[in-house]
Amino acid sequence: MDTAIARPELLLIAETVAREKNIEREEVLEAMEQAIQKAGRAKYGHEKDIRATIDRKTGDVRLSRWTEIVEAVENEETQMSRADAAKLFPDKAVGDFVVDPLPPIDFGRISAQTAKQVIVQRVREAERKKQFEEFKDRVGEIVNGVVKRTEYGNLMVELGRAEALLRRDELIARESFRNGDRVRAYIYDVREEPRGPQIFLSRTHPGFLAKLFAQEVPEIYDGIIEIKAVARDPGSRAKMAVISRDSSIDPVGACVGMRGSRVQAVVQELQGEKIDIIPWSSQAATFVVNALAPAEVTKVVLDEEAGRVEVVVPDEQLSLAIGRRGQNVRLASQLTRWDIDILTEAEESERRQEEFRRRSGLFVEALDVDDMIAGLLVTEGFTSVEELAYTPIEEVASIEGFDESVAEELVRRAEGYLAQRDNELNDRRIALGVTDEVAGIETLTPAMLVALGEKDVKTLDDLADLASDELIEIVGADNMDEATANDVIMAARAHWFGDEDAEPVAAGAEAGHAEEEASHD
Repeated sequence: MDTAIARPELLLIAETVAREKNIEREEVLEAMEQAIQKAGRAKYGHEKDIRATIDRKTGDVRLSRWTEIVEAVENEETQMSRADAAKLFPDKAVGDFVVDPLPPIDFGRISAQTAKQVIVQRVREAERKKQFEEFKDRVGEIVNGVVKRTEYGNLMVELGRAEALLRRDELIARESFRNGDRVRAYIYDVREEPRGPQIFLSRTHPGFLAKLFAQEVPEIYDGIIEIKAVARDPGSRAKMAVISRDSSIDPVGACVGMRGSRVQAVVQELQGEKIDIIPWSSQAATFVVNALAPAEVTKVVLDEEAGRVEVVVPDEQLSLAIGRRGQNVRLASQLTRWDIDILTEAEESERRQEEFRRRSGLFVEALDVDDMIAGLLVTEGFTSVEELAYTPIEEVASIEGFDESVAEELVRRAEGYLAQRDNELNDRRIALGVTDEVAGIETLTPAMLVALGEKDVKTLDDLADLASDELIEIVGADNMDEATANDVIMAARAHWFGDEDAEPVAAGAEAGHAEEEASHD
């Protein structure tokens, strides 16, 4: 008996839905099969494995029940034992299916409604999947859309067949849109979520400014000019660093345009946001100076390890360098990725003098010399007694005003001071109860050992239990980096592993000794 129902109209419906929703015809037909399947299970039993197929050429609908042949039956509704199958279907093996055609079903009102829900759901899922596939590779693009509705200040923006979210905090300050308004924004994220793909838009993202310039400046679009970094205070001010791959093209001039036409087009889109366009430099100091424009800079001191840079500006330039509410220095810091400290020339001079006095006082006290000799040592760049003690005598003697005998005496006094200080620190270390095993770790200085003792870190086990950041906090970040801290902690833990290795040897030795005694007996 032929159990197929010829329904060519199903193919026509599938093609129409696929065209309207811009999805594959096959996905619509699969949804229809699932819907018929669901109606079939409702009629013949939900526990049974009922399957439906639609012929892709004729539209014929076939309904059938599938039963799997297994060794041991766990579910009688969907499985058949090998023994039973051998009587009826001798050519079937374990793992094969017995397919029984079922009479076609007549869709009642409930079944038709259920089928429609399944089809709508599957079509919606297919639409969402297609949207995600379309937009996932468009992160970083600018799109134009229409405001569809507002939800708690957030805008739902229609992008053709898709809908995107432009949150209130991604809008430029004092900017407002009404339903039906056109909006231009930057796609900064696309996520696949249960309720469909979520497309997130922004007008405050640094990438928005960069892409606007790419649209206005052909040299950026063509890759001749590259935007290296952008920092924004949305709606107020921005800084953009650019570099040209063609030495004959001025990157700043190209971005500004004839009479400022190019930059003004971007400024207008960003609600009057002022934009500083600066030349990028691979030299950190030069880049920081450029980033602080329009302020003038007289001196730059980099601390690469800390990621900080100290900038000295003329006294009258201080407010310009800092900017209103710290805006200029904050944007420059974001642009260059350096922490920027700004000092005036007067502040720097005062600090330098204070540093000179402090170091001179240290040498006067430690070496028992007068201010003039201490001043000469500081002027020559000596920052500590240790540095002087470890400097060759002939190098100290080369300082103007010193001779070899003076140099020898200064180095001798420095060594004596350090020896006395270390003895005092060692006595303090012993009084605190820090063990000799801990003191035996070469990297730890007497001062560090005292610092450890004061924090109750007295044995190798105490030290071994510390994390590297805890050790650095105790001894001071200026005295130890993370790699050294890890080495010290591993050295403290060495006895743990040494004991494990030694135990089997010791046990073996004891056993051997016992056997030897037994043989003598």
